[in-house]
Formats: sequence, structure tokens, C-alpha cells
Amino acid sequence: MSEPWQAEAGSLGDKVRSDCWIGLTVGSSGGIDLEMDSKVDILYGESNRRLILDVLAFYGIKHAKVKLVDAGALPFVISARLETAVRRLGKGKGKRFLPEWRQEPAPSARDRLRRSRLYLPGDQPKLFLNAAIHKPDGLILDLEDSVSPVEKDAARILVRNALRILDFMGAERMVRINQLPLGLEDLEELLPQKVDLLLLPKVESPVQIYEVEKKAEAVLEACGQEARMPFFMPIIESGLGVMNAYLIATASRNNVGLAIGLEDYTADIGTQRTDDGRESFFARSMVVNAARAAAIQPIDTVYSDVADMEGLRRSVEEAKDLGFDGKGCIHPRQIRIIHEAFAPRPQEIDRAKKIVRAFEAAEKEGKGVVSLGSKMIDPPVVKRAQRTIHLAVKEGILGEDWRDSDVR
Repeated sequence: MSEPWQAEAGSLGDKVRSDCWIGLTVGSSGGIDLEMDSKVDILYGESNRRLILDVLAFYGIKHAKVKLVDAGALPFVISARLETAVRRLGKGKGKRFLPEWRQEPAPSARDRLRRSRLYLPGDQPKLFLNAAIHKPDGLILDLEDSVSPVEKDAARILVRNALRILDFMGAERMVRINQLPLGLEDLEELLPQKVDLLLLPKVESPVQIYEVEKKAEAVLEACGQEARMPFFMPIIESGLGVMNAYLIATASRNNVGLAIGLEDYTADIGTQRTDDGRESFFARSMVVNAARAAAIQPIDTVYSDVADMEGLRRSVEEAKDLGFDGKGCIHPRQIRIIHEAFAPRPQEIDRAKKIVRAFEAAEKEGKGVVSLGSKMIDPPVVKRAQRTIHLAVKEGILGEDWRDSDVR
């Protein structure tokens, strides 16, 4: 823009949608001079004008020149962009212009399904506004690798607002914070918004988990509200992280999963990712075993070729055979394939039904031992069978009434 603005925030360009750009110069006189260039001015021009004036008043700014270039941004995006510009001027420290909750989110569950988690760049509102319609198990608003260093502050505010406004449609509300120490600053914005799960990138030591937990406890205590500690999912992305996998997995009672990121891992050990995965077999096995030993979920890396659906299916089937419970994805079209490939196979379902029936019959008869034919069934086997049935029902392979409708 030709105006020498003191601060700017947002995006400009013909391809921008569901976003905006704001230029801001604060003065000492002249009131508020607001210029608006909006694609939706006829419908939302007046409400956007009121919103901008409300944000400026909230931060005590009485004299300023402001320009909004709007490509259909929702109010929570406009207010986030303006708040970013205000903060970039060093004003309003510690004050947050928060949108009203769309709906107070219910807590997540420790053992919920985490087959798919969809990464969404935290500075691109056009990508996460309707992402939940694709029905991933989790939506990750990403503050780390997908956000450039100069936009970290803006993405943090945008993600904070999105957590209050977006309809996640039952998907787990996840955020990948930045690598420490910057990630500790992310917590101040995120935790009051009742985020379900934090992905912790590039973890190499349990000390990093302790630091996140300590900071989270301090932030929640300062909130003056009912505390909700999020779950943690550390991501192993280096040789050192692999060797410390079990220590990391057991570092916090808030850990519910342990993930692996192979792009950074293979770079760290000086090799390239291959289709057959020989270079990562050891690391993935270490993560699976560490997670299982800690009684949390092992989660596989992303599959980076979004056009290769058969390659994705093979990758998920391999991950399942190695013992993983879920996989990351970087495009919505990958979600269906991931869910299908993680679904129980017919022979797995048949055996699981027999085990669950035997367990329920033993419980009904008050027996402490479960057997199937002449074989004793250990509790972990029963638990795995119950999870298989749960997955089959979730995928629609079995009905909720499978006990009554199934032919024995």
C-alpha cells in the first residue's frame, strides 16, 4: 500500500479469500480515519466498521488512520488482524479482544480415536474455516512449521480466536505449538481457550515436557477460571528423541499419544525418506514400543504425496501392522483412506466378537477367568478386542446392535 503504515497485518492479493489486510497508524489527533475496501461491503460493511471501532476503543486508541482490505474475512479474523497490528505497535500488552464463544467445548477423552489428524496452517483462515466437514478425528491448527517466523505472532492470535469460534464438529481441538522456548509463549494465548490437545514438536528430552507442563499450570492458575489442562502429544523428530522415546512417553500424565515426524528425523540422521521405509523402521518401532509401554497411543507420520492414494493406503496398512493407532494428514482427501485402512479387517472383527462375547459371558457368571475354547484370554487381549469392535462400529462395519443382529 502507498501509505507508510506504522503497522500492518494480514494478507493482500487476488488469491486471498476469507482473510483481510489491515494497515494502522496511530496519531495524537484527528479521531479515527477508517477506509474500507471490501468485497462484501454491501452485506457486512457497517458491521465490520463497528467491529474495527470497537477493537480500537478496547485498546484505548482514539486517534488513528486505518485501512481494511477485506476478502470476505469473518469477524474473528478481522479482529485478530487488527489486534496483531495494535500489538506490533507495542500497544495493548496483556489485553485480548476475545470473540464470544460459539459454544463452550466439552472436554476431550483420553482414549478417544486419533486415527487421523489434519494439519492446517495457523495463518491461513481459508483452510480451516470448513475443515471439520471432512470428519477427521482431530484438527490441528498449526503454529510451527507451516507458519513463517515473521507471522508467528499473527497466527497465535488467529488460532486463539478460531478456537472460540469454529465448529469442530466433534473433531478434537488440537494445536501444534512452536518448538521451545517460543512454544511456551503460545500457551498464554491458547490454554484459556480450552484447547483439547497440544502437539509438542521436536521433543528430545523429558525436560521439554516438564517445561510445558509447568508453564501450562501457571497459565491455568492465572486464568481465574475452571482449569482444563490439555492432553499432550510429543512428536519425536530426531535420533536423540528416538533414543529417549520411553522417557518422553512417560514424562507426564497428560501424555495421550507419541507421534513421529520422519521428515526432520531422516534429515537428522543424514538420509532420505524412501517408499519402503527401511531407514525409519527402527525409529518407528521404538516409538510404538515406547508408547505401548507407557499405555498411550502411537501415532505415525504424515504421508506427503497428496496425489498418491494407493501409496497412502499402503503406508497406513504398514503403520497399522507396525502397531500405530493413527496417522497425520496434510490434505482432506487423505482422511477417508486413513480411516478405511485403519478399520479392522474381517478376520479381526470375527475374532474380536468371539472374545468380547466370552468376556461378557464370564462377567455375567461372575468368573474371574475368561476363556475361548481351551485357551485362556488375558485382559490385554480382551481390551484389544473391545477396541476392534469399537472401531468397527465407528466405521459402520458393525451396527451398535451387533450382538442381536449378528448370526452366530
